[in-house]
Amino acid sequence: MTNHNDIRESVSTAYARAISDTTGTSTCCGGGSCATATLAGYEQQSLSALPASAVNASFGCGDPLAFAEVEPGDTVVDLGCGAGLDMLLAARRVGPTGRVIGIDMTAEMIDRARANIAEARLDNVEVRHGLIEALPVDDASVDWVISNCVINLSPEKDRVFAEIARVLKPGGRMLVSDMVVENLPPELRDNEALYHGCIGGAISEADYTEGLRRAGLTDVEVRKRYTYDSEQLTYLLGEGLHGDDGGSCCGVGPHGTSSATDVAAQLAGNLHSIQFYARSSP
Repeated sequence: MTNHNDIRESVSTAYARAISDTTGTSTCCGGGSCATATLAGYEQQSLSALPASAVNASFGCGDPLAFAEVEPGDTVVDLGCGAGLDMLLAARRVGPTGRVIGIDMTAEMIDRARANIAEARLDNVEVRHGLIEALPVDDASVDWVISNCVINLSPEKDRVFAEIARVLKPGGRMLVSDMVVENLPPELRDNEALYHGCIGGAISEADYTEGLRRAGLTDVEVRKRYTYDSEQLTYLLGEGLHGDDGGSCCGVGPHGTSSATDVAAQLAGNLHSIQFYARSSP
């Protein structure tokens, strides 16, 4: 996959399939292989008040609100909001005087998110169709940008980082959970299933932080890191490469890939779920 639009179309198709196939048992790249949302860093108490269809359709790798200083009255943008789990949690945190805007490029995700918003009876949250590389959000209009295991899927990450800087108010902040990988072999980077599975498109931690700084963001730091070991990766990739239904955690199947054990051996210790923080200059 080399064309940016082709990559986005491929990812959108994969996640449209995933949202229609969700069974409530897996995420895309959550902590500890295909973990439930709770294992990906969420507290059960936070999830209990949300629609089950939002919780069960989480494809994240962490909780980007876990340590966020989001306050009542804030405006929050969720990049790649999916079915809306993080968006709904943020909406409860900002309260009736705040606003949450979810952005997603996949129509099926948007439909599911809007249904979950209606079920949750929240009127301070909305979903907009768009690309995270070209956010349908005004300049300097939001207090927080959050995202959960989405930016790794973008073929134009520098554009995403620039958009984050553009929409944040002076002094506004971002907190995202995402996948990074070190020393990924070319044959794995070119694997479509691994790209959809939040691995093939991931960049290194150094490239990620440098990209945020290059966009003009300051105080860039890593607040949390989770490293996948061989056993966890074998389980995750076993579903992704050789699942009984030919699908992965993200709903896509193998295309002539190596065994899960072989791929896990190459990735062990090199694949991380990281929580990144940064701030817009005052």
